[in-house]
Amino acid sequence: MACRVRSPVHEGTSPPAQIPSRSQEPPAPAYGAQMEPPFNVDAERAVLGACMYDSGIIDTVRPVLGEDAFYRPAHETIWRALLGQHREGKPTDPIVLTELLQQQGDLQRIGGAIYLHQLADAPYGTGSADHHAEIVRKKADLRRLLTSAVRTVQRAQEPGADPEAIRSEVEAEVRAERERALASGQGRLSRFAVNGWAFVTESGADSEPLWGTREKTVWAPGESLMIVGPPGVGKTTLAHQVVFARLGLQETVLEMPVAPSRRVLYLAMDRPRQIAKAMARRTFPCDETILRDRLAVWQGPLPATLDKEPDLLSDLAAAHQADTIVIDSLKDAVSTMVDDSLAVAFHNARMRALREGVEIMELHHQRKATADAPRGQRPALDQVYGSTWLTAGAGSVLFITGRAGDPAVTLHHLKTPTGEIGPLDITHDHVRGTTTVDPTRDPAVLLRNAPNGLTARDLATVLIGGGDPERADVEKARRHLARLVDSGLATKADGIAGGAGGGQQTRYYPSARHLTAVG
Repeated sequence: MACRVRSPVHEGTSPPAQIPSRSQEPPAPAYGAQMEPPFNVDAERAVLGACMYDSGIIDTVRPVLGEDAFYRPAHETIWRALLGQHREGKPTDPIVLTELLQQQGDLQRIGGAIYLHQLADAPYGTGSADHHAEIVRKKADLRRLLTSAVRTVQRAQEPGADPEAIRSEVEAEVRAERERALASGQGRLSRFAVNGWAFVTESGADSEPLWGTREKTVWAPGESLMIVGPPGVGKTTLAHQVVFARLGLQETVLEMPVAPSRRVLYLAMDRPRQIAKAMARRTFPCDETILRDRLAVWQGPLPATLDKEPDLLSDLAAAHQADTIVIDSLKDAVSTMVDDSLAVAFHNARMRALREGVEIMELHHQRKATADAPRGQRPALDQVYGSTWLTAGAGSVLFITGRAGDPAVTLHHLKTPTGEIGPLDITHDHVRGTTTVDPTRDPAVLLRNAPNGLTARDLATVLIGGGDPERADVEKARRHLARLVDSGLATKADGIAGGAGGGQQTRYYPSARHLTAVG
């Protein structure tokens, strides 16, 4: 703790300090005769005294205090004077402040020169100024909340009071208070900041996938998963299987593991009755306890769109104690999908929830112009409906192509956290609500059934459904085959560079282990 040098101005025979009277303090709230607003005058004095002694302390406590933190009007006046002096690079000692406040006509109102010197001589030192400022800030926050509560009580007692109107006002005040708290003080400046080592080692970047494997991750923790496709191709069917796996009612989806969740909140905004019917296909009486305890379903529109209330998504998760949220569908959560600014606002809502540890899965639609594209044709991200910022902020994007109601569709992985899965030919069982993978597009199966082996181009041709594969398709096929080699399921015969007689491409063959395992 830094030591203070006492001012000689009023040492010894100094007259008593002219401490601001209680009549100069704000009136107590009107509700409750014994109610006294929260404040700590000693903490206010300690902060002001530290700032007078060392003007550098002002930069330390200002972000903590924010606006209108002092309870006594005299202390707020002194604080404004300190800020003005420090902003202009002038001294902040009590002598200079006395002259300034006298010129402004505020000296006697704040308690006179003697009170300023008493503040400067407060025996707290400067080392605890930030802690004292935090006390002042918390008391100010409590006073504001108390005032809001009193106003709510008074409004509720008025003749003809409207509960919905009062509730709306309360919610608006709470949101404004939260934003004010984050916009001032150390919350805004350092609440979510960590050092670089902690960011690299403690952010969960090396966590196990929520769905998939480390090599082929469909849904990574801390990153949203978006499932896109036209109506009727099974987006909801697939999503429900992932939800049930998160609840522990099955272990895998599309033959890939799914990590368990504590509680899921399903936002059934788009045709909730149809969503209920689809979910009922795979629900059994033995599931009742889990579904009652660990699945919450919101039916119909939200209280506000997520672009207008960025905290609503994380607030919903907190209200329902959910660590996973399913948005069905995205068009019902945002005012409009094509406005870039609203898409960015939605992404902020998405990121705030993810930052709070809530995992997000989003169901979305493709552009109408591409709805009739051939089943095997690989889609692109620009075929997703709406602003490009919707997919830019997603961690993983699955795109299902096919005709509405067709049980056989194709799943493409357009945006990948790690290795790409598929494309997979999948089949929906609309009676049971399950989905299976057609093995004929599995690289391991294709290689096993190729007696003369496969080149990367051979595999790429099959995976894209025929035709001439592009360079990117060949490279993806090459990575598929390389992973089979790494896992011991394939061997590799290096090719020969071209010359007068032409070259020979690298060819891959099923290993003896692979053939034996299935033989």
